[in-house]
Amino acid sequence: MKSSLKTLTIKNWKEDDRPREKLLNKGKFALSNAELIAILIGTGNKEENAVALSKRILISVDNNLNELGRLTVNDLTKFKGIGEAKAITIITALELGLRRRLEKALEKTKITSSNDVFEVMQPIIGTLQHEEFWIIFLNNSNRILHKSILSKGGLTGTLVDSRIVFKKAVELSATGIILCHNHPSGTVKPSTSDINLTKKIKNAGDILDIKVLDHLIITEKKYTSFADENLL
Repeated sequence: MKSSLKTLTIKNWKEDDRPREKLLNKGKFALSNAELIAILIGTGNKEENAVALSKRILISVDNNLNELGRLTVNDLTKFKGIGEAKAITIITALELGLRRRLEKALEKTKITSSNDVFEVMQPIIGTLQHEEFWIIFLNNSNRILHKSILSKGGLTGTLVDSRIVFKKAVELSATGIILCHNHPSGTVKPSTSDINLTKKIKNAGDILDIKVLDHLIITEKKYTSFADENLL
């Protein structure tokens, strides 16, 4: 029995097959997602090594790292060989990756296209299971002054108060704003209420000489821009 267990530990694999050694010798890009996760968890269980266990975890989320990032400690510990400490390690690593992407997006603070907005906001709201409405406040050079959440709702929608939007815009001396909200359903098609709300906020902005430059509906992998679609 002991000899069969040894085959499941990384130390007894061929050197080329060991994820840590592979990273050192060939670089991080040579490793699969399963191999990277295997380094995090270190060991598997009696039936499978760390890589095999990692592959099974990934298969459970259709090999989607964003879906893996949604799993809780309780979800992960259902896999034999994943205890609380390993689950926390996986969650921590994925959260750091998400924050790294967000920081990289924020390095480019000037908005030149709808895709720039998507890169800034997708890490924040793109994978949420509830709807959130955010505002990006810009100066006259289209550089981000501030971004903040305006409202948070359930799967069916969210309430937005345009007075709060422009109160903050005046405080920041913003000359333009961009509206953003997510659709947990995955559809990026604007609803009638989305269109009406955008018109309401745009009309209020016209009075204050604060332009509504765009409104993005954001999901995990795609978006719709009202400006690009001539809906403003």
